[in-house]
Amino acid sequence: MAFPDPITVTVNAIAKTLARISSAVNAGTFSKDDGNYVMNVSHQYGKGRTRHFARLTASKIAADPLISAQNIKYSMTSSIILDVPITGYSVAEQVLEVAGFCAWLTASSNANLTKLLGGEN
Repeated sequence: MAFPDPITVTVNAIAKTLARISSAVNAGTFSKDDGNYVMNVSHQYGKGRTRHFARLTASKIAADPLISAQNIKYSMTSSIILDVPITGYSVAEQVLEVAGFCAWLTASSNANLTKLLGGEN
């Protein structure tokens, strides 16, 4: 089963449409037409565990802080890795665990995500 083509990621209320640019066994890559957003999705199946991986890389052009007359490309990556045993958790239970974690990060207008990015521990 594969994600639909294209997929949409909404950043700051702006939908980014990412078309599939690569497909392999247990992996897929999606990209915006200008290459500024790229999503990688993959799965690794081991003897006792399964790892699901999703990564969004965002890029932009902005001023160079050292040479203000020049612009350079910057990028950042957000990823989630889900490492689960092959038995013991149903898919529904896995969804509940991950959704709870995401809810904690984004509760109260992204308060804990802001704290995380601010270096709190």
